Amino acid sequence: MPLFEGLSYTGDKNVVIVDIGAAYTKCGLAGESGPRCIIPSAVKGSVDGKIKKIWEYNTEEELFDNLKDFLFVLYFRHLLVNPKDRRMVVCESLLCPASFRHALAQVLFKHYEVGTVMFSSGHLLSLLTLGSSIGLVMDLGYQEALVVPVYEGIPILKAVQSIPSASKAIHSRIKKMLLETAKVTTETREEKSVSMMPECLTEEILEDIKVRCCFVTKFSRAKLIREITLHGGDSGKLPTPPPGVQYPLDGGKVLHISGEIRERACEVMFEQDNEEVSIVTLILDAILQCPIDMRKELAENIVIIGGTAMLPGMYHRIKEELFDLMKKPKYADNLSLKKFKFHRPPAKENYTSWLGGAMFGALETLPSKSVTRDFYLQTGKLTDWCALDREEVA
Repeated sequence: MPLFEGLSYTGDKNVVIVDIGAAYTKCGLAGESGPRCIIPSAVKGSVDGKIKKIWEYNTEEELFDNLKDFLFVLYFRHLLVNPKDRRMVVCESLLCPASFRHALAQVLFKHYEVGTVMFSSGHLLSLLTLGSSIGLVMDLGYQEALVVPVYEGIPILKAVQSIPSASKAIHSRIKKMLLETAKVTTETREEKSVSMMPECLTEEILEDIKVRCCFVTKFSRAKLIREITLHGGDSGKLPTPPPGVQYPLDGGKVLHISGEIRERACEVMFEQDNEEVSIVTLILDAILQCPIDMRKELAENIVIIGGTAMLPGMYHRIKEELFDLMKKPKYADNLSLKKFKFHRPPAKENYTSWLGGAMFGALETLPSKSVTRDFYLQTGKLTDWCALDREEVA
């Protein structure tokens, strides 16, 4: 048991906080400064015994079984607590499917018989860690990048922006570049192209390469590389790439990762598509969609969460791109922003929203914001985070 539990916290420690992400799930108890476990959002199939993500399902029954098995692991292997009659806070994304919420509620209320459940937006909970009710929250997760402006604790729904460009896109870019140019030294000291043995590039290996080897380069270098490669410039003017690395694989094999791959893999998040949209334009587009009297405060209260935001150089690159985009007529004529400010929450970006849930779970107002088991069994309804009808308040 962590030492800080006995220092100052005297609230209800029976509240379980869970943040089920597309790639990883964070789980712990209210009042603690960090999750007790961060594990892949995956379960072992009961039929074939293969590991699969809980989001991969064909029917609602399959989703129910996935969540039931996954929550069993959380409760009885990591938290070591009995779920019956306990309270729970679920940190969710605004883009979470309604079918997933209802399946999760069925598992919690009917199978594990929890006492109450509060579904809350992870973007709002992230601001709770800063003690602020105003902020522009960017979530760089696994599947998508999502920007949610929040003003006085209320998300501005018409200004929400999202694109499917995040960690999964980086993995695909790394795999593509490795298959094109990389070499593997086998245990017999023979060099082979990665394209001859693509089975070695599993999702786990690609993620580990991203975390250990890749980084977000400076805007000036990225702009020069982009101009030369896209417009057919003199390749001799390309900046000197960073040194390559030797990445060990199973069986004594070694993967040779060039400096170009390390530097350019993350550029997929900053490359604008046919509609001139990237993760940085999402911020300006979201501000542009907000009322004019909110824009300055939002630009000076930017919060970035999600595991992808932990890549080296991410904050500096986003800020440089913001000032460069402000020179375009689309934004220069409609936005008169002189500066952008970023908050650094008191937690790592990958569990910031979980920490907000842990703080909210320790408040005395939690029961009034939660759905009780009795109400759910009687009506089968779940209140959304923006619901106005609170008749089911416990």
